[in-house]
Amino acid sequence: MTTPTSHILALDQGTSSSRAIVFDRAGRIVAMAQHEFRQIFPQPGWVEHDANEIWASQLQAAREAIERSGVAPAAIAALGITNQRETTVVWNRATGQPIAHAIVWQDRRTEPLCAELRAQGLEATVRAKTGLVIDAYFSGTKLRWLLDNVPGARAAAERGELAFGTVDSWLVWQLTGGRVHTTDVSNAARTMLFNIHTNQWDDELLAALGIPRELLPEVHPSSHAFGATAHDVLGASIPIGGIAGDQQAALFGQACFKAGLAKNTYGTGCFMLMHTGAQFQTSHNGLITTAAAQPHAQPEYALEGSVFIGGAVVQWLRDGLRAIRASSEVQALAESVPDAGGVMFVPAFTGLGAPYWQPHATGTIVGLSRGSTVAHIARAALESIAFQSAALLQAMSRDAVANGGAAVSELRVDGGACVNDLLMQFQADLLGIPVVRPQVIETTALGAAYLAGLATGVYNDLTELASHWRAERTFVPVMSRERAAELMGRWEHAVRQATLA
Repeated sequence: MTTPTSHILALDQGTSSSRAIVFDRAGRIVAMAQHEFRQIFPQPGWVEHDANEIWASQLQAAREAIERSGVAPAAIAALGITNQRETTVVWNRATGQPIAHAIVWQDRRTEPLCAELRAQGLEATVRAKTGLVIDAYFSGTKLRWLLDNVPGARAAAERGELAFGTVDSWLVWQLTGGRVHTTDVSNAARTMLFNIHTNQWDDELLAALGIPRELLPEVHPSSHAFGATAHDVLGASIPIGGIAGDQQAALFGQACFKAGLAKNTYGTGCFMLMHTGAQFQTSHNGLITTAAAQPHAQPEYALEGSVFIGGAVVQWLRDGLRAIRASSEVQALAESVPDAGGVMFVPAFTGLGAPYWQPHATGTIVGLSRGSTVAHIARAALESIAFQSAALLQAMSRDAVANGGAAVSELRVDGGACVNDLLMQFQADLLGIPVVRPQVIETTALGAAYLAGLATGVYNDLTELASHWRAERTFVPVMSRERAAELMGRWEHAVRQATLA
């Protein structure tokens, strides 16, 4: 094995798989490994993960990536973690065992509790302190549900016997042999319990949701000396220098370090973030305000829109409709027809996120005719990803202009589905601005690596990191603005049908 000192290991713990990537100092991928884990659906609207399976898959991926890289574990300068956000884990501090399955960000079981909180008039307080809306998407009500529904959980929590964390906290606990219970501001900001003005857990919100403070992890900037891995976990004690929720990590990995720069990640869902600098901006167009990944103690913010079902619609075509055998086949099937033939597909399988926030919306296909084929449905499914993302960017630009800024002038893209050229061209056509795909599309993991490298001296500053970013292809819009507006109008009509159920 070689012994360079500037390689960084990034753990990218996602909704359907755990990945590990070894990057060199220039941000190039040296080696990677990936393992899927079970998706558990106990009943409609419920989505769970086994936290032990998350850890086992992540550990296996990390060990394989290190082995494939040829870099000695002791020569890895830092480890960064990025993770599916909002997914909620509670475990016993003494045994390290979860008290129940993790409740996944997609899970909607706590919507009745959210309705109660809204009825109590807490919406404005939550919005002002956290930047979020009251929604089952966020971690706070998931944690409350576990405390209320797992026998003995609340009493154990109040005795200080339990630990809560988003997935990053769970991984750090495991990596450090149970020595460190921590998170970063970008993950804490997704709980509905954290004041993003003060970067502190908020007593009023904890009381409103009935959450004992004893459960909570320590919160630090995203680039920080969080601790080090236990020697027997990865074969060396590696400094953990970066933690960020996956979407904030992707914003960082796309070098969107200053106000006005925006990115969209096409994964299981789609997540668009625009950096707003040190300014906390309140959206009037259905977006949320969130903490950006913070390399220092000073708060930084972003506007965000979340699409719950993005690339997951392709999984549904594969596993539900059985229209394709592998996700990679979807582009060829969609391209076998010149357009969607009037079909519109609203994949509201778990309600609709931003900018609609319609928790009771259902998956809907409209515009079918005798001439419609599975290819038209596949194309409409693919296009639904772009339609939802276009609605987000339009809302984001309206907010930016209202706050004295400029509309977004280009969109940087990443995530697994951004390799689909048909989708990216359609996205540019709908938006009317260039869509730019970078050379390294694993920007979520890259952002975690950059944060870890900053904390450990691998990188000097943000200027150095920005110099690493390179475009691979720019998709320039070719559709007329009139045609794009017509299509967006038809999309909004389809959304209205999806919300009638």
